[in-house]
Amino acid sequence: MSLRDFLERFRPTGTPGAAAVGVPADRAAERAAELEPALTRLTDVQREAARIRAAAHEAAEVLRRDAAREAERIVADARERAPEVRRRAAAPVLEDGRREAAAVRAAGGRTVEAVRERARARMPELLARTVAEALRQAAGPARTP
Repeated sequence: MSLRDFLERFRPTGTPGAAAVGVPADRAAERAAELEPALTRLTDVQREAARIRAAAHEAAEVLRRDAAREAERIVADARERAPEVRRRAAAPVLEDGRREAAAVRAAGGRTVEAVRERARARMPELLARTVAEALRQAAGPARTP
């Protein structure tokens, strides 16, 4: 629609003065006739938009279901693999613990051997002192002059 056609709507239908004989312009019908094609196209576009929304909703629902199934599969796989992963993760810690326990046992063995060696070295002297004390007590009380 051109600017001229638009402005034509506002032009009076007759000359000013006495009432003219004629049919007054039906502005409502003119507007309806003018808008009808645009409204029809708009209705078609609204239907197409509704169809697209419905298809998108359906596609989104399919994606959600697929994602849920994939998530369940991933969780099941993770649960299945968890014991092996834990075992592999714990292996270095267990090995460190075994090495530390072996070192503690070796240190304990060295300490025990050192105590035994000191006992063997001191035994003759302790035995001699014990025998001397036993003989002194067996001889009776010592006499004082």
